[in-house]
Amino acid sequence: MTLSLLGFGIVLALAFLGVPLCFAMLCVGVAMFGSLRGIEPALMMAGQTISDLAMNEGLSVLPMFILMGALIYKSDLAEELYDAAYAVVGHRRGGLAYATVLASAGFASISGSSIATAATMTKVALPPMRRLHYDDSLASGCVSSAGTLGALVPPSVPLLIYGVVTQQDIAKLFVAGILPGILLGALFMVAIWWTVLRRPGLGPAGPLLPWPERLRKISKVWGIVLLFVVVMGGLYGGIFTANEAGGVGAAGALLFTALRRRLSARTLLESLLEAGKTTATIFSVAFGGMVFANFVTMSGLTGSLVSLIGGLHLPVTGIILVIMAIYVVLGSMMETISMMLLTVPVFAAVLAPLGVSMIWFGIFVAMMIEIGLIHPPIGMNIFMVKTIMPELSTRTIFAGTIPFLIANFVALGLIIAFPAIATWLPSFAR
Repeated sequence: MTLSLLGFGIVLALAFLGVPLCFAMLCVGVAMFGSLRGIEPALMMAGQTISDLAMNEGLSVLPMFILMGALIYKSDLAEELYDAAYAVVGHRRGGLAYATVLASAGFASISGSSIATAATMTKVALPPMRRLHYDDSLASGCVSSAGTLGALVPPSVPLLIYGVVTQQDIAKLFVAGILPGILLGALFMVAIWWTVLRRPGLGPAGPLLPWPERLRKISKVWGIVLLFVVVMGGLYGGIFTANEAGGVGAAGALLFTALRRRLSARTLLESLLEAGKTTATIFSVAFGGMVFANFVTMSGLTGSLVSLIGGLHLPVTGIILVIMAIYVVLGSMMETISMMLLTVPVFAAVLAPLGVSMIWFGIFVAMMIEIGLIHPPIGMNIFMVKTIMPELSTRTIFAGTIPFLIANFVALGLIIAFPAIATWLPSFAR
């Protein structure tokens, strides 16, 4: 256990020194495994782990869903999603913030990435909010927080990776994210409502559009609705597997982009390159994380942790709260996917023998990842917004996320108190 904790410490130190986390985990994992079993077995372990993961059929869905998101982004649908949401709620106080949450949920349902959703909606939603004199803190906090829906709303990249690591049904994980995603989106709306109720000047109402104009804007997003229904309906009904769903989604996005006359050789090439780069980044982190996880398992940390938690004589809920506290601390220091790869094998080994549903735990982990995305001092979504809008201070953005962080913890509490929110729909999936 001491050697494992030393390994974690070295990985964090290297990350803070600027070493890419994938290489830090890979090198430390090999070195520490070598100190236990010898360098030759360590190198063989690393090679075999990387080979097995690269050939894992479950991960083949990843580039397809990423390509689907890239093509949809190139079709300029994000702006029309935002316009449609604004047509519905923009005339209300805080309406542009409500529209940002709705549009982010829609974009997340085809991008699968929280950071991509935050980056896109920063470009789309922040300029009109600032033109209507929205408070910078509310506007930037809303955009960065609404982007976290990408970790829950299917097709979620974190849920996909979780399914591969824990060998859970990816289709059921995607379906499990639907109700929690709706719940969290609704709580984000409540957070906005409460904020503008107390201080109406933070989010002034926009102009009321006539009904013909509303219907025209809403009708433009039929493609995204149809694509989501086809992909998730096929998964839920057992018509096709998660891998096939990725292919259907990418093909549908390609057709949709062509029908919108946004498809060109350059657009297709840029989408393919973007999907390839993103996939390579995720794979490199996964390779390093799995090699380090093998060292952690070999060192005996998992068994020691199980014994330690068992010695506390806590109920299952108490153990989950301890794990939640650990995630909050780690989320303030680490990139979220890396954090998941490092911790999920350990915590799953603790909770599975206690009868905790691994589908439910996947949703729990995704929600903890969401919190880490807007939690200081790292908060990847915060820094994405800051990169695109450098004139905003980091302090302003973090202050704006506070109501949404509270909403995240309320949603997490409801998921813990009522696990069926995450497990009910998957029980019907074929």
